[in-house]
Amino acid sequence: MNAEDRLTETVRVEGRRLLATLVRTLGSLQLAEDAVQDAVLAALASWPRTGVPDDPRAWLTVTARRKAYDVLRREAVRPAKEGAASRELVAEEVVPMEPESAVRDDLLRLVFTCCHPALAREAQVALALRTLAGLDVAAIARAFLVPEATMAKRLVRARQKIATAHIPYRLPSDAELPERLPSVLAVVHLIATEGYAPSSGDGVVRVDLEVEAIRLARLVAELMPGEPEVLALLALLLLSAGRRPARVDAAGDPVLLAEQDRSRWDAAAIREGAGLLAEAVRRSGGVAGPYQLQAHLAACHSTAPSWADTDWYRIVDLYDLVLTLGPNPAVALNRAVAVGHRDGPAAELDALAAIGRPARGHLWHAARADALTRLGRSADARAELESAVTLAPTAPDRRLLTRRLAALD
Repeated sequence: MNAEDRLTETVRVEGRRLLATLVRTLGSLQLAEDAVQDAVLAALASWPRTGVPDDPRAWLTVTARRKAYDVLRREAVRPAKEGAASRELVAEEVVPMEPESAVRDDLLRLVFTCCHPALAREAQVALALRTLAGLDVAAIARAFLVPEATMAKRLVRARQKIATAHIPYRLPSDAELPERLPSVLAVVHLIATEGYAPSSGDGVVRVDLEVEAIRLARLVAELMPGEPEVLALLALLLLSAGRRPARVDAAGDPVLLAEQDRSRWDAAAIREGAGLLAEAVRRSGGVAGPYQLQAHLAACHSTAPSWADTDWYRIVDLYDLVLTLGPNPAVALNRAVAVGHRDGPAAELDALAAIGRPARGHLWHAARADALTRLGRSADARAELESAVTLAPTAPDRRLLTRRLAALD
């Protein structure tokens, strides 16, 4: 691995923790992001000549801090008021590297900061996804079903709000936690969703995001022990991640659930998830929240001994309950597919027609193609798969759909 590859890997794995640490130290998200970018540019210029340092993350952290303090020193010489805060920061000693546990707390602090009640709910989640998950604006806009320009403006306004309102980068008090919890859980869930099914790129799974989401969920569970929806979310993430080993074949292509080798699933993760779900049910007093319902759905798939033994009646019932909490095109699509496995392909086509084509239309066309194939309507199925290939957002999706198209011949 050459210096550039090592730098790319370091930023991919450690970039979010590095940013979170700098935000806490500097008190400014924008300054921290600029400093990290400057440090990466410095590494690009230095590492190929001097070699990769023994501790790349520490090198980037120290360099980023120096870059940030250079900026603050320049700001400090200004006579205007804005220089006062900068002078105070410049006067501080450089904070030494903290142990791993402190860095983990930095990330959680950043999640709670992004989810400050002074920000609108969608802005909270979008800012956290941009900052913590590193998703680009286009991907976040797709998740919220809004134009990219609209999402870019929301992110700018959220950052300005944090700066002008002097929102602190700290964990809220115990009394403030419940108010922020729904947004925090939404952030963790969306990070996991992007890890489970990336909206762009060449990978079937983004393991780094899946692992990060589970780790953040565990931290929130430690912070709020016994909270049913927190336990349910952690259960959902573990039950889903437990199937990861069988979701990708040797060529790096996706493997559909019906075709997965279930002996390759992570039994320990699934067992832990099922145990957490049982505990969430016990603590909820019979009132299931959205993550508990979704965890039950994941458990139906992850604990079924085979595809043929999957309980589609229970799955359809659970999707119906999820939809009572609010309209959700993705859930409606999954319900339609489940209806197809319970009642047959004609019923699935009716259910799909009822919801119309959702934003991620390739899945809708692929579902129609599967139902039409089972009805023996190969020509119609082909047309649907061709539309799905055109709309598929990632290379693995396109490869899978192209294989299914070839299988119709």
